Amino acid sequence: MLNYISYRVLQLIPLLIAISIIVFVIIQLPPGDFLTQYIAQIKLNGTAVSESTVINLQQQYGLDKTLIVQYIIWVKNILMHGDLGRSFQWNLPVADVIAPRLALTVIISLISLIFVWVIAIPIGIYSATHQYSVLDYVFTFIGFIGLAMPGFLIALIIVYFIFAQTGVSITGLFSPEFVDAPWNMAKIMNMLPRLIIPVVVIGMSGTASLIRITRGMLLDELSKQYVITARAKGVPEGKLLFKYPVRLAINPLISTIGWTLPALISGEAIVSIVLNLQTTGPMLLKALMFQDIYLTGSFLLILSVMTVIGTLLSDILLAFVDPRIRFGGVGE
Repeated sequence: MLNYISYRVLQLIPLLIAISIIVFVIIQLPPGDFLTQYIAQIKLNGTAVSESTVINLQQQYGLDKTLIVQYIIWVKNILMHGDLGRSFQWNLPVADVIAPRLALTVIISLISLIFVWVIAIPIGIYSATHQYSVLDYVFTFIGFIGLAMPGFLIALIIVYFIFAQTGVSITGLFSPEFVDAPWNMAKIMNMLPRLIIPVVVIGMSGTASLIRITRGMLLDELSKQYVITARAKGVPEGKLLFKYPVRLAINPLISTIGWTLPALISGEAIVSIVLNLQTTGPMLLKALMFQDIYLTGSFLLILSVMTVIGTLLSDILLAFVDPRIRFGGVGE
């Protein structure tokens, strides 16, 4: 198992290098840069900008170097010092800017992932074992709604409905008095009930798709000959169901970790803007608008790395469940 994990980790090195290059190229594609917008804003305020001032600003922000040199410096600082660069917009290190919001984003995403699995797997099992029942049709209908409706639209509907009925705004993770307050137990307790709606909205589409996957995989297993034979021999239904069919049906779901976690985070970005959450979503939007290349690049790089790590975890868990995978993978 250790050899398989080492083999898979080594495979990630060239992949991560390629991802970092693609991310850096993408953030450079839009015309202009932050400095161009900054100088234009200064001129709009009636302040003259000399050529020497422009040169000094380029040197200050490191924009006087070629793209290759900028990329090498960025990657070297990340690997050697854990430095993601400096945010132009905030004039602070990127790590200091995104750390508090990234922590909240990870918390919401992980809770959403747990919510997805806890809700989807039991419902999927029930739908498969009670095929074409009333509840199966109900869960199928709800699942199709969750797949069809984007999260931000569901968030807008919930916010409008609650505000129209109660006059209470549910946006934000904290009450106004706790937004800028230091972390303490009172702030955590204030946040916990406000996590419910973001978690439900963000996890809804993932839950819907996972229900359909679980139902389909379990129905396929239940139709196989070994289940029919075991049932004919009088094996109790509960033991028959959970000893093999459920385990085999859930195995492919492990592979969804690779795309579920980053999908939750990217979905959180839009929902957080609608719900005014103090997460990375609104900050990423502003960074894109202001062409803050290192802040934007860090967000994209973190999301890409999470995708890779999620895929690695999926492979490791699958190899742990099915030894054929790890033996076949190392031998390739």
